[in-house]
Amino acid sequence: MSLFEKIIQFSSSHRLMSHVLFWLVVAVIFLNRYDMAEFAELDKVLYRHCYYITITMVASYFVAYLIIPLLLKSERYYLTAVIFLTGSYLISVVSRILVIYVLEPLIRTPPFGQESILDIFTDIPKLITHYFALSFSMAWLFALVKLIKDQYIVQKHSLLLEKQKAQTELHALKAQLNPHFLFNTLNNIYSLSLVNSPVTSQSIAGLSQILDHVLYRCSEPFVAVSAEIALIENYLALERLRYDDSLAVNFTHSTDQDALITPLILLSLVENAFKHGSGENMGSPVIDIMLEMEKQIFRFKISNGFAAQHGQVYSGRIGLTNIKKQLQLVYGDAHTLLVSAEQNKFVVSLEIVLRDY
Repeated sequence: MSLFEKIIQFSSSHRLMSHVLFWLVVAVIFLNRYDMAEFAELDKVLYRHCYYITITMVASYFVAYLIIPLLLKSERYYLTAVIFLTGSYLISVVSRILVIYVLEPLIRTPPFGQESILDIFTDIPKLITHYFALSFSMAWLFALVKLIKDQYIVQKHSLLLEKQKAQTELHALKAQLNPHFLFNTLNNIYSLSLVNSPVTSQSIAGLSQILDHVLYRCSEPFVAVSAEIALIENYLALERLRYDDSLAVNFTHSTDQDALITPLILLSLVENAFKHGSGENMGSPVIDIMLEMEKQIFRFKISNGFAAQHGQVYSGRIGLTNIKKQLQLVYGDAHTLLVSAEQNKFVVSLEIVLRDY
């Protein structure tokens, strides 16, 4: 967390204290308005300084908490201008009244003349050139600081809402993928049980291992690539039990490091290939899978033997649509997903520029 963020966080959680500290800093900085000789009468300097800080605070809060919100939240600019001019005039009048009837009796030696209240209200030139300038000298800086802080908080809140929305969508997409996979796998085991296959128990054991990974190890947003490789191998073993020798699967993988990747994406692509490739192919199904990880560049390519016309794009499946959405939410422009038909095979190629999480 940067120093700026720490200051914003402190001011948001300790509003009163942050305002007190701000005006204490202003009070110390503006002590240099006085000559060293003036500090011989310290009480008079303190009276003047308290007057200056007080009237400056009033003007600052008037601008920051009334005028600027009106400008930002309302299109009634003429009314806002009237409120600003009226408020500024009254603050300048009060400032001058305080000087003449409160401050001067404290710091000047009588007798001395005093202007009437009517003279104070009607002496517009002096109110503008002296008291308005004096009262509002810090108001613009204070308002700017508050505006920057408020905009930062709004932006931070918007980013948080977008992140929460993305996470919600991501969980929803995963929820659609997991039951989808479970449904298909249970159908496979059901088919084996109908013929009293001796590999039914092995299938259940394999499914148990897969569900252990899906339900308990994928709660984090990212998992190790090696864990996803093991998941794919378990899934392939489960499918081999179903197809016996009629299934040809070529799975090659090489990684130069065990990076982190969002879970279940690869399994969903593999499961999609089986469902829409081997399940719809009249001949012996052939699945080719290649996984490669080199210098933070992750590549995954899978093809199946589903007979398709050349140039047909395999993009209408619900599962694949969800995968695309999930990849976009997690990786954005740092990934490419290409789906095409090559030599009567559907080919899905995924490339991700992984980063440290």
